[in-house]
Parts: sequence; structure tokens; C-alpha cells
Amino acid sequence: MENNIFYEGQVLWSQIDANVHLRHSAYADFCAQARSNMLNQLGLSLSEFNNKKIGPILFREELNYHREIGLDERIKVSVEISKYNRTNNRFSFRHEIFKENGVRAAVVLVDGAWMDIAARKLTTIPEEWKEIIERIPRTEDYQEVSE
Repeated sequence: MENNIFYEGQVLWSQIDANVHLRHSAYADFCAQARSNMLNQLGLSLSEFNNKKIGPILFREELNYHREIGLDERIKVSVEISKYNRTNNRFSFRHEIFKENGVRAAVVLVDGAWMDIAARKLTTIPEEWKEIIERIPRTEDYQEVSE
């Protein structure tokens, strides 16, 4: 099992679909919570986002299933940054969702950026956040770009 686990929890009945396995949108919910937990642990809490009137926005979310996840299973979700653009602060994250036995159940890839939530436009991050972004765990194939 990989490191950089930022969410651990039980699959709830409300997260199961008609096929009696984890519904597709629950995977995205678990990954969003893992990203939030990771940023919070690094010092970017929800209140800090609100104070700066900045929030993350996703442009793309890709989910690749490997194994089913069932009711009451415990899962773990890792988060790593795979790409970061220092010029416009766009980012890509890779998440892996593991079953309680350590088997990888899914890989979720997301691309996004930061949005000024008052102006409703893309923005860059404050200077003091840049050091925090540098501490996000990185994938082995991490790419840094400047465009």
C-alpha cells in the first residue's frame, strides 16, 4: 500500500448503489475529503481559504476502477500532486483508493486551479501559500511547468 494516506474510513450504506457496491460519485467524494484533509494538515484550512476568498476548482476528474468496494469495507485514500504550473497555479492530483486488505481499488486523477470566489475568476495563490504547496507529496513522475 502507498504512503500519503489522507483519508481512512468506512463505506456507508448511503454510499452504495443499486449494484450493491460503492457508487461512482462516492469515489470523488472520498478523494475530495482526502485533498481537504491533506491541505488542512499542511496549514491550508477551510477558514484560511475563506479568509483569502480563494477556493479550488476542478476542470477534469478521471476515475479508473480496479476492484469493487462493498458495504462496510474500510478504505484508505492517498493524495499526491502530479503536475504544478508555477505561473498560473494550475495543478493535477493523483489519488489511489485502497481496500482494507491493501488492494488498490481505484485511481482518480483531477486537474484544477484556484478561483477567486468573490470575483468568480481564476486567480493565483497568495505568496505565503507557495511554501505549503511545495510540501504536498509528489508522484514519482511529478512535472513542474511554467507557461
